[in-house]
Amino acid sequence: MITRLLLVGLFALGLSGMALAQFRDMSCAELYAQRNGIYKNAGYCFHTARAIRMFGNAGCSFDNVNDVPLSHADRVIIAAIVREERERGCPR
Repeated sequence: MITRLLLVGLFALGLSGMALAQFRDMSCAELYAQRNGIYKNAGYCFHTARAIRMFGNAGCSFDNVNDVPLSHADRVIIAAIVREERERGCPR
């Protein structure tokens, strides 16, 4: 599984196309975990049972996803994951 740190590094090197292609090799479950892991690390308070089971809400600070302070790189990564999830018809 590609890590957020690796993706940020690849973006910094201008290799975003290669990094984004890695999402095609991930399962829907891996995409879900990757996307929501970014939100968890930024302090999002999850609302779905699935996300709470997987990530919990300990230490969360933001109830509204739009209030979560994300870097530009995180936003680009999340958008790419969401596109991949939609293209595959992954459950959200």
